[in-house]
Amino acid sequence: MAENNNLKLASTMEGRVEQLAEQRQVIEAGGGERRVEKQHSQGKQTARERLNNLLDPHSFDEVGAFRKHRTTLFGMDKAVVPADGVVTGRGTILGRPVHAASQDFTVMGGSAGETQSTKVVETMEQALLTGTPFLFFYDSGGARIQEGIDSLSGYGKMFFANVKLSGVVPQIAIIAGPCAGGASYSPALTDFIIMTKKAHMFITGPQVIKSVTGEDVTADELGGAEAHMAISGNIHFVAEDDDAAELIAKKLLSFLPQNNTEEASFVNPNNDVSPNTELRDIVPIDGKKGYDVRDVIAKIVDWGDYLEVKAGYATNLVTAFARVNGRSVGIVANQPSVMSGCLDINASDKAAEFVNFCDSFNIPLVQLVDVPGFLPGVQQEYGGIIRHGAKMLYAYSEATVPKITVVLRKAYGGSYLAMCNRDLGADAVYAWPSAEIAVMGAEGAANVIFRKEIKAADDPDAMRAEKIEEYQNAFNTPYVAAARGQVDDVIDPADTRRKIASVLEMYATKRQTRPAKKHGNFPC
Repeated sequence: MAENNNLKLASTMEGRVEQLAEQRQVIEAGGGERRVEKQHSQGKQTARERLNNLLDPHSFDEVGAFRKHRTTLFGMDKAVVPADGVVTGRGTILGRPVHAASQDFTVMGGSAGETQSTKVVETMEQALLTGTPFLFFYDSGGARIQEGIDSLSGYGKMFFANVKLSGVVPQIAIIAGPCAGGASYSPALTDFIIMTKKAHMFITGPQVIKSVTGEDVTADELGGAEAHMAISGNIHFVAEDDDAAELIAKKLLSFLPQNNTEEASFVNPNNDVSPNTELRDIVPIDGKKGYDVRDVIAKIVDWGDYLEVKAGYATNLVTAFARVNGRSVGIVANQPSVMSGCLDINASDKAAEFVNFCDSFNIPLVQLVDVPGFLPGVQQEYGGIIRHGAKMLYAYSEATVPKITVVLRKAYGGSYLAMCNRDLGADAVYAWPSAEIAVMGAEGAANVIFRKEIKAADDPDAMRAEKIEEYQNAFNTPYVAAARGQVDDVIDPADTRRKIASVLEMYATKRQTRPAKKHGNFPC
């Protein structure tokens, strides 16, 4: 492409419009036909294709297409870098204004230089100024080495902007190609990461690890989507390809408000809150039997539709966005079919992160509780279960959005508190008749309290069974908690949706403040 400042301008307006069209055509061609074909052969879309598919038709308004790098940088004096390897601008998704950026791998491998980072940061600043969500497709070979320290400075500016936007407007990162080294910290600073199965993200790649530690690992094993979901928990959604990632981003955005001063829009409400007797048959009375809590969620939310977040990570806890009577809610639910629903290090982190986001963006929280405790074990203690569990306590205590807790079955000890009981600020607490709310289960409690009687009995087993039943009837029922005001009401499971809908309506105007401070000292 001819340099803009060396372009011989046409002498008529019509001629100059033709020149404009020619220059724009060159810019929109990215790295050229051969590189575009290679991108397509790998099952990946180009930068502009991604934005056009994500945004509403004909809504994208590109900004900075003619921006270019400084020619004084090492090896860049003759480089042709259309749009400096990133497409930035604004548009709408489902009619809602957003700002977006997409790295162009066909242009110098999407490498991030000074101008590219500046364009992205300026787009982020516009999102902050207008109170609109920011979405970014990452597909880059990393820092642009030819630009030296300036490329690193650009990364620093992006990180700083990510933090400025945090808690003000939603930030969604879509990892659609390579994202390595320092570049991976930018998506890590966003609210949600959607990653395709064709993408990779890591701080140091397989070759560097091999040379430094001697470990052999493939790119997929180290930084593929499945690894980041199931093992590290770094990402929130796995997408089959670019098309799927774009659909996930759209659905996710539908549950979220534009910014922290607004509430999420009402969408396709289901106003039917009549009793659903099917809920009575999902949870076994026997506390040792598992079930899938997602079956409960599906019966409570509008149209049985919800979007699970980090579905493949810490699967002993379910976090999801859904709607009740058209109103967005965040759901945190123990999953008894996995590890009996115990809370562990990973589940605690998963819950705390989700609760913090919902509170930042005015999304009410619904807790479905069936938890026997925190997972015991040496590795959990050494791994810092105390510190990680405290994150849940902190997040719920700090949250000021409406909080509704429903105890389905077990709710024992510290894990009962961690799932947002009355003392951690729950606005409404309900219990099913199957609920057991106590310091511990009846068997453990009987063995401690009646240890001497059991040991002295002629038939210790019979005495133990008698004492377990005695403790069960006296304490492990929802009525003791209700008598102490820890439970608002013991309800028929069939009425759960109606109760939740009623509280959401009543607490839509909830206003609660916290003591003035710079920020809390959140346990990391």
